[in-house]
Amino acid sequence: MCGICGEIQFSGPPPSLESLAKMMNSMVARGPDAEGAYRHGQVALGHRRLKIIDLSERAQQPMTDPHLGLTIVFNGCLYNYPQLRQQLEDIGYRFFSNGDTEVLLKAWHAWGEDCVHHFNGMFAFALHERDSGRVILGRDRLGIKPLYLCEPGRRGVRFASSLPALLAAGGIDTTIDPVALHHYLHWHAVVPPPYTILRGIRKLPPATLRIYEPDGRYRDITYWQMQVEQDDDDNAIGTEEWRDRILRQLRAAVRRRMIADVPVGVLLSGGVDSSLLVGLLAEEGQKGLNTFSVGFEEAGGEKGDEFPYSDLIADHYATNHHRIFVPSNRLLDTLPQTVAAMSEPMVSYDNVGFFLLSQEVAKHVKVVQSGQGADEVFGGYHWYPPLEESDDPVADYCRVFFDRDPEEYVQTVHPDLLETDCSRDFVRQAFAQPGASTAVDKALRLDTTIMLADDPVKRVDNMTMAWSLEARVPFLDHELVELAGHIPAALKLKDGGKWILKEAARRILPHAVIDRPKGYFPVPALKYIQGPYLDFVRGYLTNDTARQRRLFRADCVDRLLREPDQHITPLRGSKLWQIALLEIWLQTHRI
Repeated sequence: MCGICGEIQFSGPPPSLESLAKMMNSMVARGPDAEGAYRHGQVALGHRRLKIIDLSERAQQPMTDPHLGLTIVFNGCLYNYPQLRQQLEDIGYRFFSNGDTEVLLKAWHAWGEDCVHHFNGMFAFALHERDSGRVILGRDRLGIKPLYLCEPGRRGVRFASSLPALLAAGGIDTTIDPVALHHYLHWHAVVPPPYTILRGIRKLPPATLRIYEPDGRYRDITYWQMQVEQDDDDNAIGTEEWRDRILRQLRAAVRRRMIADVPVGVLLSGGVDSSLLVGLLAEEGQKGLNTFSVGFEEAGGEKGDEFPYSDLIADHYATNHHRIFVPSNRLLDTLPQTVAAMSEPMVSYDNVGFFLLSQEVAKHVKVVQSGQGADEVFGGYHWYPPLEESDDPVADYCRVFFDRDPEEYVQTVHPDLLETDCSRDFVRQAFAQPGASTAVDKALRLDTTIMLADDPVKRVDNMTMAWSLEARVPFLDHELVELAGHIPAALKLKDGGKWILKEAARRILPHAVIDRPKGYFPVPALKYIQGPYLDFVRGYLTNDTARQRRLFRADCVDRLLREPDQHITPLRGSKLWQIALLEIWLQTHRI
């Protein structure tokens, strides 16, 4: 795990090492253990390292193999790198390090563009071919590891693991992108790739290889597409067989993510997903496993923790459990730091929870497993069942999922930034792609490939990396995701959702954890904005910077500030917090 960055100049002088240093310095938290830089001709690469696998200096990055003429910077982990290394050794490759970075480098030399099909893991990388001058950027199938890009001066490309790193190097068009703003206000702050909220910065889509030629031409290769579709053979498989296949694949996913040269812990919410990870790690023989939970004060009559359930699992498996309770005053004091850690504005209340939880976790371990992805992959959310009998999947998905209808959008955004209904068009185009037939399957695929990467997964990456902590997500093992795509939707949505996963969990967990009402990561003070939280929000939305920016209509801002509890999205989010968070993020990053 680390932060990577780089610059390619297609004309003019070579890349500036000063710009590279600025990007690297902005990502110290992502990699506090070491740093390195490389420049050759028109290409410069930078790296900040968090030592997880092969702690020696031999694994330092940027890593160069002078015999092969390749240099790489790499963020993430290839969980199957020992097996890949053996395959490469069998065909004659020799290694000078013991980690996964060199395996990726030599895999490119051996298999070229096909190398990504061999990888099981999370990754973003940049690789420079000395002799051809080409630069290859790559991102994992489900977008677990981020990669942002910009084109300062139109003569080249910069890229980095975080958006603020690109801002630090300067020369960015920081005006608001109206299309991205439309997405932000409809998808609860999710902005699908390639967009970001800023016109001048884009992000490489998941499952993409981008190959740059020395003259600036490039081509993209989408090397994986999720299929959520069942054939006759799938429909003939019984419940017990599906349950056993899930457990078998999930065991493999958890086992793969144990690979590290440092201890691995678990973020334990007390829900089925994270509890299942603890149970499977216990099956693998893990003793003294560190588990971590966080809770907040209640607000608006809504409880702020799920400690009874996380305690139940911790006691059942005798983990070394850490409870972190956050009083209201500490929550408010931490919000500016939390927003500063965001590569993009993210409205989910649990950002601050993950930020504070990661701060504590980092005192004990460098790697954690986390339960993100199960709800999208196995159909755990409440907006899926209404789609089962849908005659108009696009309209019904937008109705249950979008934060606002077109009329309210017009009443929210300043007229200068109004955009056509591009979010609905995005859904329409996504649903039209082959590989998902029913409305539910289309929604599951969209949420897994788009919403998941740019909301829960990005959230965990940003908040854990703020404290130099690597998070691994077994439910996004691509082989498990592919298996889930074959399971009929009825087995996922039964009895409130995730039914088939819960049936698998009954083989492992106490039933009290499985048969409880579905919970979320509760931070009620940010849903029911009152008192000092309302003052905090008002300060950002009504200051001179916000007034001059004119993102939102003044009457809309006044209405939300006057009645914050009355304006809640269909997915139970605060509309006031949504518009405030964007302005807070922009001002925090001096935009």
